[in-house]
Amino acid sequence: MSSGFPQLLFIQGGGAGTHDEWDDKLVESLRRELGPNFEIRYPRMPNEDDPSYVAWTETLEKEFATLDNDAILVGHSIGGTILVNALAQSRSDREFGAIFLIAAPFVGEGGWPSEDMNPAPDLGARLPRDFPVYIYHGLDDETAPPSHADLYARAIPQARVRRLPHRDHQLNNDLSEIAATIKSLKGGS
Repeated sequence: MSSGFPQLLFIQGGGAGTHDEWDDKLVESLRRELGPNFEIRYPRMPNEDDPSYVAWTETLEKEFATLDNDAILVGHSIGGTILVNALAQSRSDREFGAIFLIAAPFVGEGGWPSEDMNPAPDLGARLPRDFPVYIYHGLDDETAPPSHADLYARAIPQARVRRLPHRDHQLNNDLSEIAATIKSLKGGS
């Protein structure tokens, strides 16, 4: 049941303890920056220490079904990678407001290999028409190379890419730029 506030779905990255020890700090940064007029959902993804595209996509489809149209989707690290690929193949009839990929590794040609994810070469064309896509990547990211932002820019030509100097894979636990963009999309909600 919707709270009446704009909804935001945050999808964690992978790795042991990520939900409670790492990405919770990113969600807290968004809560602080966005204020009380946003409903932020932060589901625990299955087997976070060994992310599976199939299992995470099944969880995402269930989450998508509970969201209002115009909800904002945010994915960190492999969570962003799985989120954007799942959205491109989604059966959901929801019309989401935007997607934000934070330090998301690119899977496909030039990026990381994957045994269970086979991304479409026309990723950008598979996303909903006129759908805002934002890619944020720290230039000091030692986990997912900053060059992966450029691979996403090629795969999703409509994406807006923000390269952040002196920011690591967790963007130094500061999502203020992302929150400011979300507020601008939502008319300053």
